[in-house]
Amino acid sequence: MTATTAIRRLNAADPDFAHHLDHLLSWESVSDDSVNQRVLDIIKAVRERGDAALVEFTQKFDGLEVASMADLILPRERLELALTRITVPQREALEKAAARVRSYHEKQKQDSWSYTEADGTVLGQKVTPLDRAGLYVPGGKASYPSSVLMNAIPAKVAGVTEVVMVVPTPRGEINELVLAAACIAGVDRVFTIGGAQAVAALAYGTESVPKVDKVVGPGNIYVATAKRHVFGQVGIDMIAGPSEILVVCDGQTDPDWIAMDLFSQAEHDEDAQAILVSPDAEFLDKVAASIDKLLPTMDRATIIETSINGRGALIHVKDMAQAIEVANRIAPEHLELSVADPQAWLPQIRHAGAIFMGRHTSEALGDYCAGPNHVLPTSGTARFSSPLGVYDFQKRSSIIFCSEAGASELGKTASVLARGESLSAHARSAEYRIKDEDFLKGQGN
Repeated sequence: MTATTAIRRLNAADPDFAHHLDHLLSWESVSDDSVNQRVLDIIKAVRERGDAALVEFTQKFDGLEVASMADLILPRERLELALTRITVPQREALEKAAARVRSYHEKQKQDSWSYTEADGTVLGQKVTPLDRAGLYVPGGKASYPSSVLMNAIPAKVAGVTEVVMVVPTPRGEINELVLAAACIAGVDRVFTIGGAQAVAALAYGTESVPKVDKVVGPGNIYVATAKRHVFGQVGIDMIAGPSEILVVCDGQTDPDWIAMDLFSQAEHDEDAQAILVSPDAEFLDKVAASIDKLLPTMDRATIIETSINGRGALIHVKDMAQAIEVANRIAPEHLELSVADPQAWLPQIRHAGAIFMGRHTSEALGDYCAGPNHVLPTSGTARFSSPLGVYDFQKRSSIIFCSEAGASELGKTASVLARGESLSAHARSAEYRIKDEDFLKGQGN
């Protein structure tokens, strides 16, 4: 094919740069009214008719002839069989990636803690894993076994008792790598259902699908919309937008490397975003030439071209300091610091889902096997969100134990504040434990 990329150029010195950048970054991950109503109808049906609704929707949307819910349950033995059906190199790669992901996330695990004050009062925090987590996995040929590892392993490290996976098998298409990844990651139960109906089943439970405490994992617009609606009934990880990468380069990295790093996200889908920021205008030209040269060699060239032309950009800045400013403004999902001394710039990075340090650290390594989680905040939400981790599958409960002396002394403060809020029952509840008669008389007791 002939390359027809027309990636936009932006210059931070342009008076309208901020406006152009805002336009480039704009993304609304919202559903239209028709999608929203269909999802609400599906959730209602699953709540009212349970398994019967799941069977009906699977027949309708996935083109499967299933007689009952029993046909949509995969036993553990089927996951183990998948391990024997994939190639030896594939199994070894999954196992190595899983080991690295597990090792990294084990360092995130939080423990309970407490301390004792001088009067014997004990304060602390009890950390407890969720009882059950639900993992949504896209099905069919476009499946991602790496996402199974990234979602299931942190849950298991956190101590979640049961991880339930839902994965559609449209027209009977089963991805053996996905099932093998589920086996290696320790997934406990698998149901071959998908879409909004699978999210509803996880949130509310059916005769066969257990109700979970949190739903994680990527999906299409119906899945994302369903997650919005069930939030509050269950926890969710995030409502993710299209994948994105921002490369900050000093102009000294091989331009072919940078072009391929941009492609690595652009190939996800047409709405993915790939941006390069550099103070070297000549280098931006070289990368543009590499994009045109390499695009015809890509299997997903049409998708990459649409993404690059629609949402990609080459941004020229005056220096590296301004490049970092732009990076913080964008708050990217993936940030590559393809520079000579990335460590020197790291303290200035405030907003990024994952930071890839140096010329040799491609974002692709993070997607599969580096160890940190590849489930990351998108669409600028890295300003206030973090990667998926063990902490997403743990709850924290406050611990308060008051000694007799501690209750008497703390009660005075509580009494004053409660009466200031005109909540007399609060005040009297605290005052019952107060031993200081003079204080009580002063409060009118």
